[in-house]
Amino acid sequence: MSRWYPICPLESILPATGVCAKVNDLQIALFRPRADDEVYALSNIDPFAQASVLSRGIIAEHQQTLWVASPLKKQRFRLHDGLCLEDESHSVASYPARVREGLVEISV
Repeated sequence: MSRWYPICPLESILPATGVCAKVNDLQIALFRPRADDEVYALSNIDPFAQASVLSRGIIAEHQQTLWVASPLKKQRFRLHDGLCLEDESHSVASYPARVREGLVEISV
């Protein structure tokens, strides 16, 4: 059963950036692409490099869809579902994320 976990105030995530959070034993990359309350949550583990780096990736828009490019090998992962643009067999887990009363929460 899923549960919502409070992570941080929305203001702690600057627009166009990501941060890393640990929930239970999971490393989660949280992204805030714009200066609104839209947030996304993916696994922080880059499956190509096996490193915890996706939260430091670059957020970009491609074909009207938001992606994060891994800072190591540059593969792109779709923010809303974790699909890898270059190789679907290396997609990452995505998690529901929301902002409630100014606090970012994720469900795992």
